[in-house]
Amino acid sequence: MDAYITGLNARTILDSRGFPTVEVDCFVNGSLAGRAAVPSGASTGSHEAVELRDSDDSRWMGKGVDQAVQNVIEIVQNALVGLRVDDQATIDQCILDLDDSPNKANLGANATLGASMACLHAGANVHSQPLWRYVGGLSGGCLPVPLMNILNGGAHAASNVDIQEFMVVPHGFDTFPEALRAGVETYHSLRSVLKEKGLLGGIGDEGGFAPNLPSNEEGLALLNGAIEKAGYVPGDEIGIALDVAAQEFLNEDGYHIDGKIMNGEQLVETYATWADKYPIVSIEDPFGEDDWASWATLTSEIGDNVQIVGDDLFVTNVNRLSDGIERRSANAILIKPNQIGTVTETLECIEMAKSNGFGTVMSHRSGETSDNTIADLAVGSRTGQIKTGAPARSDRTSKYNQLLRISETCGEFLPPF
Repeated sequence: MDAYITGLNARTILDSRGFPTVEVDCFVNGSLAGRAAVPSGASTGSHEAVELRDSDDSRWMGKGVDQAVQNVIEIVQNALVGLRVDDQATIDQCILDLDDSPNKANLGANATLGASMACLHAGANVHSQPLWRYVGGLSGGCLPVPLMNILNGGAHAASNVDIQEFMVVPHGFDTFPEALRAGVETYHSLRSVLKEKGLLGGIGDEGGFAPNLPSNEEGLALLNGAIEKAGYVPGDEIGIALDVAAQEFLNEDGYHIDGKIMNGEQLVETYATWADKYPIVSIEDPFGEDDWASWATLTSEIGDNVQIVGDDLFVTNVNRLSDGIERRSANAILIKPNQIGTVTETLECIEMAKSNGFGTVMSHRSGETSDNTIADLAVGSRTGQIKTGAPARSDRTSKYNQLLRISETCGEFLPPF
């Protein structure tokens, strides 16, 4: 069947924090065939593609996306009409040619990604394929291990905790549904532990609990206790992952954490001590986005046993990832499609990481929607891991629920830990 793009439409919708974001519709042969919504981050790296905001303080507190919406309707649509909807590489190259900037500053990555993902969904629909299978092709799919953010701090919460995310990683199970259930039970066990200690309060942007704590290490101890209270063995069945988001507390004089000022070497020692004491399987963004030397030192010291994940360091960009591979600065990469702005560039980054022995972790953003594209991308591209928040709030559980649906027809589940 010949299927050609006949139009795009875009609109402003709200994300999980109540701020505007972009949603795009793709029309094929005159009918609506695909729709996608774009997330937004809070702790964003300076090397990310540009999220275009209107900066008009009289509307949406300056966070409007009217210009990005119009860019889809007035510029991207005209260029894509007439292209085959199932030729994703050509679609994305056309979008890249339109922007002609190194960071999507002209059109906005929220405009380019919305159009790219809408076309991806349309391509899968016209071929009557689930999105994960359309992405995965002959290689099939693999359900990812969930990294579930159940205790929030940093830029994601109004608390005194420096580390942005404390996650449980249910890796000692045979199927995705079993792993998810264990993570959910641990989440609710943590709620009980916090209530017993008088620490139960609000939740963070990603659905995790957000208590004030005497130290960051106390967060690790709480997760360890919650795993045990849920009836699981820390380390054997469920591990712990951290997203430190260290760029957020990096100042000119060093890293401000736990009321102290540390240099890179001291922070390496801190992480190594924690990794010896707790079942930590992954540490994301342990240092600033340009502190390459500290990254390499930590990877050298504990990288054989702990996954060191670059998010702000790599920003889903093959050029920065290439530098990191050469410098041996990490051994895994976080994948966020809106950091780069098109589906094709996202998949190319995943492929580069895999071909160089890096782990890959598909990720949501703190400002999410009910769009489930990343769940299918994780399965189809076989990232092996996914980060999509706590098992609470529909903007997070929509991804977990989509993975449960996919698990009914795609049973492969290969935990990397």
